[in-house]
Amino acid sequence: MTSIDTDRRLLLVHAHPDDETIGSGATMAKYAAEGARVTLVTCTLGEEGEVIGDEHAHRVAHLEDSLGEHREIELANAMEILGVADHRLLGGAGRYRDSGMMGVPDNDDPDCFWRADLLAPAADLVAIIREVRPQVLVTYDDFGGYGHPDHIQAHRVATYAAALAAAPSYRPDLGLPWEISKVYWMAFPKSVIRRGIAALTAIGDTSWFTTLDPDDLPFACEDEAVTTVINAEPYVDRKLAAMGAHATQISVEDGFFALSNSLGSQAMGLEYFRLVRGSVAGEIDSEGYETDLFAGL
Repeated sequence: MTSIDTDRRLLLVHAHPDDETIGSGATMAKYAAEGARVTLVTCTLGEEGEVIGDEHAHRVAHLEDSLGEHREIELANAMEILGVADHRLLGGAGRYRDSGMMGVPDNDDPDCFWRADLLAPAADLVAIIREVRPQVLVTYDDFGGYGHPDHIQAHRVATYAAALAAAPSYRPDLGLPWEISKVYWMAFPKSVIRRGIAALTAIGDTSWFTTLDPDDLPFACEDEAVTTVINAEPYVDRKLAAMGAHATQISVEDGFFALSNSLGSQAMGLEYFRLVRGSVAGEIDSEGYETDLFAGL
């Protein structure tokens, strides 16, 4: 069993179960295996998610509405595979409901995460920050990667909570103040997406994804914005297995995964980030990227 190195503490804030594995699963597995304390905070149970296949079709929202409960189990199984023992639901299970995609009626549910008063979930996260005292925070960019309201809200909550947690005069009942040294946003460089499309084309994939232009994809960022790449290729198998644990949302086959919208993408062990607080430090690779989230600390 890996001992926990309390000198390295990483906090990740994600919107729904499975987001963590798709966007940062290999990085989480790498640091957990190396003994860092990795804490995952998931903001909703993903109750409004689509479901792959027929086995769990009855669970979807507005039918049986048990999808969130099942996705909580999937999340726990995925975290066991990645080696992440500390995973939490913001405010407790079901406190903030999945808001659905932007523009759907579920956005108006008063219990959904998108409609939450920002201070309430931020205070919930402040308590965690002051308990865990992470040096590094990972979350989404200001557009939530691709514009999902819960991803945008997760970005807002994480940003606000990081500021409040450092303020000695804010809610001393939530613990001693703590300032996070480095904050990263997950990134999907356009060049990497182009290579993924080329790889799919090379194996004969003719789906619409292979015809896309990364310049038109809202989640794709300019390569120049990326500061950091984590090489966690030895942990790709764990990432794929953790994806498989999210069986209602992801199907995994031959190193590729397909989301419920049939989007194909190569599952890779290189994960990219944008440093937005702190300084690039430590070893710099041949492409000019920082290679360790904890570098300089």
